[in-house]
Amino acid sequence: MRRETSLPRDGWERIIESQGLAYHRTAHPGGLDRPYWDESAHYVFSMEEVLSLEEQVEELHRMCLHAVEHVVERGRYADFAIPEWAAPEIARSWERRDPHLYGRFDLRYDGTGPAKLLEYNADTPTSLLESSVVQWFWLKDRYPDGDQWNSIHERLIDRWRDIAKVMPTGPAHFAWTNRDETGEEAMTVAYLQETADQAGLTTVAVAMEDIGWDGLNLRFVDMERRMIRTLFKLYPWEWAIADPFGERAVRQQISMTWIEPLWKMLLSNKALLAVLWELYPGHPNLLPAYLDGPRDLPAHIAKPLLGREGASMRIVGPGRHVETGGSYGAEGYVHQAFEALPSFDGRRPVLGAWMVCDESAGLGIRETSGLITDDTSSFVPHRIEL
Repeated sequence: MRRETSLPRDGWERIIESQGLAYHRTAHPGGLDRPYWDESAHYVFSMEEVLSLEEQVEELHRMCLHAVEHVVERGRYADFAIPEWAAPEIARSWERRDPHLYGRFDLRYDGTGPAKLLEYNADTPTSLLESSVVQWFWLKDRYPDGDQWNSIHERLIDRWRDIAKVMPTGPAHFAWTNRDETGEEAMTVAYLQETADQAGLTTVAVAMEDIGWDGLNLRFVDMERRMIRTLFKLYPWEWAIADPFGERAVRQQISMTWIEPLWKMLLSNKALLAVLWELYPGHPNLLPAYLDGPRDLPAHIAKPLLGREGASMRIVGPGRHVETGGSYGAEGYVHQAFEALPSFDGRRPVLGAWMVCDESAGLGIRETSGLITDDTSSFVPHRIEL
């Protein structure tokens, strides 16, 4: 693994916008010294590294599924700050094995040892379009004979075909929220809708705010009063269950297909990190993590169970105290051993390893100059050295 610099393509802004990355200007705070999409640098991996990382990621995923089974069997929902009333439906969703689509592991990796799990974005992962499409066309333009850890697009299409076999009749609705001010969510949902279209599904776009409740038929409906039988959403389950319609959404699990399903709440919550450490203490791909405090960790990072984009985090260690702003944390924290991200030319990458269903599918990399990856970080492409 190494970091290389290169000249950006002429007209790169126009190129990536034509590929759907229209939000690269709005999703990134202003006044920074680099753009969100930054192709002036990229990472290079050997095929052996990629094959090893694929194995590690799939093992982590299997461990995570075991953790869900453990939480459901032991009823440990309070550790995840999940309301008691929602727990039975989460258990039923898991027991039915309601179909799931994708997820993204965030990993610390420096090329010299096993990857370390930082968190699992398993409910509403973003940076999908960048990972699947935009960096692939960068590779074809810059390294036409090169390769990339990237089968995301093809695997998504195949997975939609599998899900279609168990979906109820009617179109699949794809929902974004009007609370998205950057356009990132709308474009990510549009991309996933396109993959479903390519898989042969009939699809309809809808805003979350435009979904209504038909009290006569006890169903969710769209603005044209069509029943919603399958719903893909980039709207976190923890937000959904707190909304006025939340209990209805939870109760509708059995009569609808939700992507992602309700049981994914247990994988998108950072309490998962502590449960994994309990179940697999000393595992080479895990960092020690606890729910009841940092215990004897010499340095740790406190992460809110439901935090996003690096907000409301604290790094505490000898001679070091770093905090990020934010309003998360009321739900509680997990305390994870802190290992600084590796530095490559003063930049610190986080590897976002994608899963589609239960298989490794590709890689996206975001890097920052700080110790915590947040909304100021940039996405950089990668390639495999043949």
